[in-house]
Amino acid sequence: MLRTNVDKLVMISVVGEVVSPIYGRGIYSISAEGMPMVLPGVGGITYNVRVGDPACGWEADHVEPGVSIENKENDPTFGRGANTALNVLSCVGNEAVVVSGDAKGAKGVVTGKHGGIEHVLVDFQPETLEKLMLGDKVLVKAFGVGLKLLDFPEIKVMNMDPRFLEALDPKPVGDKLEVPVTHVIPAAIMGSGLGANQTYSGDYDIQLFDEATRKEYRLDDLRLGDLVAILDADHSYGRIYRKGAVSVGIVVHTNCVTSGHGPGVTTLFTSSTGKIIPRIDSRANIACILKLRTDI
Repeated sequence: MLRTNVDKLVMISVVGEVVSPIYGRGIYSISAEGMPMVLPGVGGITYNVRVGDPACGWEADHVEPGVSIENKENDPTFGRGANTALNVLSCVGNEAVVVSGDAKGAKGVVTGKHGGIEHVLVDFQPETLEKLMLGDKVLVKAFGVGLKLLDFPEIKVMNMDPRFLEALDPKPVGDKLEVPVTHVIPAAIMGSGLGANQTYSGDYDIQLFDEATRKEYRLDDLRLGDLVAILDADHSYGRIYRKGAVSVGIVVHTNCVTSGHGPGVTTLFTSSTGKIIPRIDSRANIACILKLRTDI
């Protein structure tokens, strides 16, 4: 078992509510081919799209699997600070509990964070989805911010519940760490989300517009919840191109039609010095790792 500072981490409550899908005044998404399209997007309770399902092939643009939550508090001093806290402190693998409405008491798991719209994404079982209502409150027992790998100082961990790390079970190989992933991805095709100065919330997108690259890296079969390694990408203090760096993240939303966008990835590990070894494993998906589904 990896040595960590788990005994020093704080578990703290954050809360959000199940949010409605939204559209702006203009309902069209303009595709990279210049075609106006009207498609489902962010927010809501998504009944038939969960982690473990394909990230591509849907008539969708940025659809979030499972349940999307947001804290709508508008504090007179800190504005949307409560939603920032929800997005920063929530970690992949955290327990989420419904605390109002007909599904009160049902438990789920945080599976990702979506930047821009600033949603936290939670997977619940189908029977819970049927009971949930827009506006229901979901409490997240946030645990994981500050997690460190004590024997791997050149690898940073973020957005990860220590229990998810334990279930993932990455293996030491000398001074490097072998992490199971479903795909490796070149930094050259990463798009929206570049330029952020931190990676403790949000995501950035895999552009899938180039057919040759999709085929070379087998990206047409990406699934929501897949762990993927991004080569030559350093996420230590934002997202930058750095030769030899490796970052690992989790796919959090579906493919998109708009230029610069695609399936989003929330960061879990990063090493600016390349101390992460990606190991291909088709089961490296949160739905499999945490046994959230039995049908895949």
